[in-house]
Amino acid sequence: MDKVLSSLLLLGTAVMMAHACPKYCVCQNLSESLGTLCPSKGLLFVPLDIDRRTVELRLGGNFILKVTPQDFANMTGLVDLTLSRNTISTIQPFSFLDLETLRSLHLDSNRLTELGPDDLRGLVNLQHLILNNNQLNHISKMAFDDLMLTLEDLDLSYNNLRGVPWESIRKMVNIHQLNLDHNLIAHITEGTFTDLDKLARLDLTSNRLQKLPPDPIFARSQTNIILSTPYSPQLSLSFGGNPLHCNCEVLWLRRLEREDDMETCASPPSLKGRYFWYVREEEFVCEPPLITQHTHKLLVLEGQTASLRCKAVGDPMPFIHWVAPDDRLISNSSRATVHENGTLDIIITTSKDYGTFTCIAANAAGETTASIELSIIQLPHLSNGTNRTALPKSRLSDITSSTKISKGESKPVPEKVVSVSDISASSALVKWTVSKTVPKVKMYQLQYNCSEDEVLIYR
Repeated sequence: MDKVLSSLLLLGTAVMMAHACPKYCVCQNLSESLGTLCPSKGLLFVPLDIDRRTVELRLGGNFILKVTPQDFANMTGLVDLTLSRNTISTIQPFSFLDLETLRSLHLDSNRLTELGPDDLRGLVNLQHLILNNNQLNHISKMAFDDLMLTLEDLDLSYNNLRGVPWESIRKMVNIHQLNLDHNLIAHITEGTFTDLDKLARLDLTSNRLQKLPPDPIFARSQTNIILSTPYSPQLSLSFGGNPLHCNCEVLWLRRLEREDDMETCASPPSLKGRYFWYVREEEFVCEPPLITQHTHKLLVLEGQTASLRCKAVGDPMPFIHWVAPDDRLISNSSRATVHENGTLDIIITTSKDYGTFTCIAANAAGETTASIELSIIQLPHLSNGTNRTALPKSRLSDITSSTKISKGESKPVPEKVVSVSDISASSALVKWTVSKTVPKVKMYQLQYNCSEDEVLIYR
C-alpha cells in the first residue's frame, strides 16, 4: 500500500511539472533549482505560462519581437536570462523591474537601436550585461543607473554607438571587462577610467578614435608591469583599427612599453600608414594656434545683436575662448553664445558691452590672442524712479519739440511730447500730444528692462 501511495505521489508531481512547463520547452528541476529551456523553438513571444519560480531561463534563437513588463513579472528568483539571437527591437520600460536577483542578462544578436532611461530598471544585482551585435545608436544617460555598482562585464561591441554614458561607466567600480570595439566612437571623456581599478580588459578596437585621453590606468597595459593584484590586475588594452592622429597629444601613449605593432597612424600626412610604436618620439609634434580671421571693429545699435568672429588653425584644432572688457571669461548664457566655429554672438547688446573683447585660441602647443573693439550706439533711457529720460553717453537727442530761437531770446523749456505713467512690473501707460509746434509721430519704439543687469528689449 505504501509503495502504491509513493508511486501516485511521484506521478502527481510529474503531471504538475508537465503542466508548469510551457509547450515545446524543457524544464529541469535540479537541486531545487528550476531551469526552463526554450532555445530555437520558433517562439514569437515570451511564453505566458513560464513557472515564476524559474532560476535559469533560456529563450535564445527564437523570433521574439519585444520584451514587455508582463513577460517576467513576479520572477523574483531568476538568476540567468538568455534572450540572444532573437529579433527584439523594443524593450518596454520597467520590463525587468521584478528581476532583483538576476546576475546575467544576454541580449546579444538582436535588433535593439536604443536603450531608454527605464529599460534596465530594477536590475540592482546584475553582473553580466551582453548587448553585442545589435544596432544600438543611443544609450540614455540613465540607462545604467541601477546596475553601475554591481556590473562586472559589459559588452557593447558591434553596434552603431557614437558615444556611451561615460559618467555611468566612470562609476562602474567593479567592472572587469569592457568591450566597446567595432562602434563609431570618436571621443572618450577624460577621467572615465580613473577609478576603474578592477578593469582587466578594455577593447576599443575599430572605432573612430584619433586619440585616447591620458589616464594612469593605461600604465597597467605595459608588458613589463610586475605589480599586479586581483584588485589592480594587468590591463589588456586593444585599440587597433582607429584613425590615430599622431601628434603631441598621444606622445604619452607612445611612451608606454608595449609589444603591440598593429596600431598605425592615420594622420598627419607625414606619418600616415606608419606603425604607431615605430614612430620616434620627436616626430609626435603639435603646431601652435594661429588666428587667421577675426573682427577688428564693430559698431552696433544698443539692443541689437553683435557677432564677433574669430577663426584659428593649428594642430590640434584650437579651442576659442572669449574674454569680456571687464576681464570675465564669457560662457554661454541667455544673452551670449559662443559657437563651435569661434563666433561670439551677444544677443542683446547694452552699454556695458562697450570696450575691447579678446579672442583666445588655445591648444596643446600654446595660445594666441586677438582684440576686437565693440562700440555701442546708445539709445535714450528712462531714469530710475522717474518719468524723465536721461541722456545717454552718446548724446543722442530725445524726442522733444524743436522750436527755433531768435537771437536774444531766452531758451524756452522743451515741450514734453512723450510721457509715461502708471508704471508697474508688467505694464505702463505711454502718452504723447499732437499740436502745431510738435512734429507728427511717425514711428515709436518701446524699451523696457528685462533683467537685473538692465538688459533692454526693444519693440
